[in-house]
Amino acid sequence: MLKQFICSLLVILWGSFAMAENTTRDLENTLYLDLKDGRVVIETFPDLAPKHVARIKELAREKFYDGVVFHRVIEGFMAQAGDPTGTGMGGSDKLDLVAEFSDKTHARGIVSMARRGNDVNSANSQFFIVFEDSPFLDNQYTVWGEVVDGMQHVDAIKRGAGANGMVQDPDAIISFRVAADVEQQQTKEEVSSDTQESSAGE
Repeated sequence: MLKQFICSLLVILWGSFAMAENTTRDLENTLYLDLKDGRVVIETFPDLAPKHVARIKELAREKFYDGVVFHRVIEGFMAQAGDPTGTGMGGSDKLDLVAEFSDKTHARGIVSMARRGNDVNSANSQFFIVFEDSPFLDNQYTVWGEVVDGMQHVDAIKRGAGANGMVQDPDAIISFRVAADVEQQQTKEEVSSDTQESSAGE
């Protein structure tokens, strides 16, 4: 009996902690990246890279990234995704973005926009997450977010081979969503479930 009480108490406390954490975050500018090993929470930087954040959120709401693979993953460097062709040569049908460089350095967990070759104004839909501090990327690629939870799931992404890091049978993004949309949908489902239970009990 005591064991059950303690377990129930821990569940309640954990739920309260999770709710408090969500209320302190700007959910409209938070992203949920669901991978095979779990959820990655990304805080975006609309103050630093407004157009890039807007593009990522737009594509996420279109479910553009669902099923897209991490085609290029280099040990000790980064994991890159966002190309629906899985070749590293593709992108969305939207216009390329002009670079929005800032003083934010490419530290571990930073999410930055990939681009074509040496054209700094060619970012479109591809992005990468940095495994280790990589300051040499600063002012070369636009930083638009940072992993604030679940970096261990990013670390578990399948690595590529060779200097270019292209991956055979790569891991895929399960879903990529704006947190505000996910939480709103969850609330609706909970309200609907409560309403059905109330109706059944009458």
